[in-house]
Amino acid sequence: MWAHGKFHWNELMSRDAEASKKFFAATLGWSFDSMPNPNGGTYWIAKAGGEPVAGIMPIDGPHFASVPEAWLGYIAVDDVDGRVKKATAAGGKVMREPFDIPGVGRIAILMDSRGAAIGLMTPAS
Repeated sequence: MWAHGKFHWNELMSRDAEASKKFFAATLGWSFDSMPNPNGGTYWIAKAGGEPVAGIMPIDGPHFASVPEAWLGYIAVDDVDGRVKKATAAGGKVMREPFDIPGVGRIAILMDSRGAAIGLMTPAS
């Protein structure tokens, strides 16, 4: 169950997903399941004790050249589109307009008023 305003998901953007998987498997004992990435390639679901805990998003394509490797947190919100409007009115900037991932939810990527990246998502029911 998700709640508005709470962190819902964390995602590592990695230029070498295999190395990242190896590190977190050795460090935390995570296992990984693959799923198709809507942009092509494979998205990795990290699991602890069989429960999904994070994702690894490969950023090895040329369209990610300016994206740094980093963890990105996603905050659950009641209405992504409405919250994006509120964020931009408060000085935030849209990095990626709202989009849907079937079975996951509606997502937008923003920079807050200080330039820190954050994801907003309305999780699928």
